[in-house]
Order: sequence, then C-alpha cells, then structure tokens
Amino acid sequence: MNDITTFIFDVDGVLTDGSVFVTNDGEMLRTMNIRDGYALKAAVESGYNVCIISGGSNEGVRVRLRNLGITDIHLGTPDKVKTFKEYTDANNINSEQVLYMGDDIPDYHVMKLVGLPTCPQDSAPEIKSISKYISHIKGGKGAVRDVIEQVMKVQGKWSTHFDGKLD
Repeated sequence: MNDITTFIFDVDGVLTDGSVFVTNDGEMLRTMNIRDGYALKAAVESGYNVCIISGGSNEGVRVRLRNLGITDIHLGTPDKVKTFKEYTDANNINSEQVLYMGDDIPDYHVMKLVGLPTCPQDSAPEIKSISKYISHIKGGKGAVRDVIEQVMKVQGKWSTHFDGKLD
C-alpha cells in the first residue's frame, strides 16, 4: 500500500451493491454510499489518480462522480484491459502502483495487471482468488472507503485530509 498512487474502481458491485432499480420508463437507478464518496473526494484532493472503468453507462453515475472531482470516468467500456492500458500509458502510471477494485468476471483480466488487486467481501469467487486484499465490507456499503482509507493511512495522508475539520 506504500507505493499506491492510483485508484481504479468498477461501478456496479463496487461503488454500488449491484442492485438496479428499474423505473416504469426503463431508467436504471443505483444507490451509492456517501462514505465511499467522501473517501473518493479525499483521494482526489490528496493528489491520487482516481479512475473509473465500468461496463455500465449510466449518466447519473457520471454526474455523481464528477461532483466528487473525478475526471477520468470511462463508462460503457467493453474492454477494460484496453481502457486500463490507454489510461496508464497516457498518464505515465506504473501498473504496480495501481490499486484496482472489482467484483466480478469482467474485472478479472485487468485485475491481473495491477500491483494491488482488491475486491469487496461479496465478490465472485474467481475475483476473490486473485485479490491481494478482500475488504470485510460488501460492495456499495463502504468497501471503496475501506481501501482508500487504508492506503491513505499507511501513507500518512488520511488524518492530514481532515485536520482542523473535527474541531
């Protein structure tokens, strides 16, 4: 965790619990955890690279993530490995310095490329088997906060993010 400079997250099953609420007009709504949002914003403000790579393409998700300060948002991505390589090449990021959190089979191949593959507690067995860290928290319930907070604490950046804000 000492060398992590970049966080990459999937959306469905990681930033959400994987459930989709379908409205009468076919719109698919998702629920995101506010604590995950706080940690994502803290990571951005602390200078980490934060990227989203998801096969889903919900514009509400994009708006939520942009409001947290995330600018590298790749939704509707059919090939996560290709998007990962393009992102890391364009930003001169060493894959060993990347923490990726995924939860299901579409994340498998990209997770094999990163230094710290992680997953929520309720991930597919195949993803758990290649993860170096399995959060004790389920997807959409704070697993993203868990990994961001741990990395920032190890690197001495977590407490400095909120110093003076607790008084």
